[in-house]
Amino acid sequence: MTIFKKIAYGLIKKLKFLPPEFYIKIYYEYYTGKPLNLKSPVEFNEKIQWLKVYYKPELLTKLVDKYEVRDFIKNKIGETYLTELIGVYKSYDEIDFNKLPQQFVLKGTHGSNYNLIVKDKTKLNKAKARQLVNKWLGRNYYYRGGLEWAYKNVPPRVIAEAFMKDEKNEDLPDYKFFCFNGLPKMVQIDLGRQDHHTRVFYDLSWNKLPITKGKIPMYKGNVDKPETLDEMSKLAKVLSESFPFARVDFFSVNGITKFGEITFYPGDGRTEFYPEKYNTYFGDLMRLPSIPKNQKYITEID
Repeated sequence: MTIFKKIAYGLIKKLKFLPPEFYIKIYYEYYTGKPLNLKSPVEFNEKIQWLKVYYKPELLTKLVDKYEVRDFIKNKIGETYLTELIGVYKSYDEIDFNKLPQQFVLKGTHGSNYNLIVKDKTKLNKAKARQLVNKWLGRNYYYRGGLEWAYKNVPPRVIAEAFMKDEKNEDLPDYKFFCFNGLPKMVQIDLGRQDHHTRVFYDLSWNKLPITKGKIPMYKGNVDKPETLDEMSKLAKVLSESFPFARVDFFSVNGITKFGEITFYPGDGRTEFYPEKYNTYFGDLMRLPSIPKNQKYITEID
């Protein structure tokens, strides 16, 4: 991409009011350097962009909402997989820190990476916490990034959940299952998110895959197979069974599986796999549904 085109696209991508079909093409090429083919998408991220524009069942909005998804999890696989909910708040001033335990986690319900982990409440800088929470609540995640449709109508709230501590891992590994048409195919493990964030991929037979995604460096060592791998994989299959693609995240805490989140647009559909061939490889695993005749979008789940 030429410098002039980059500048022009950088200006255009600020115009969120543009038709999604047009905007997404500019947005995608700006970040990846590749033209986007929405009519016949091939690569993984191309298909994620297609889902943003054309796949709009209302259930998706509930599932990306960190609070509302709890009912879905309870009904689908059971309440035991949920982390304890301490409170839900519409503003920072509603949070009564005196009633919160010594350790807890605050999460924005309406986006990704809206997390504040509090390991010692006495050391919490409340002024910074207020600033951070107000920043979360003042953003619409759909308009903040690349029009991730499922987030468009999620009401901004904050929840407090119990702090999870594993006896073997001070910084809990995050197990993210990539599920294609209801079938988990690989798991991304994020490590050291509080200090030295690294990432590694394994297949479900626990063979390390020679790939990276985005700018997060690959973890050089080997990760021990979690004792809950088979359980997490089965649960990911159940939770993703109705969708062309979903990434289902879990934690394994002292041998107990806990649900993390469901997302439909990992990396906003613009962080590439490396080596390059895996963008097509994982794209081939995803079968996109057909848009019903005389409709612009898919609004029902098969």
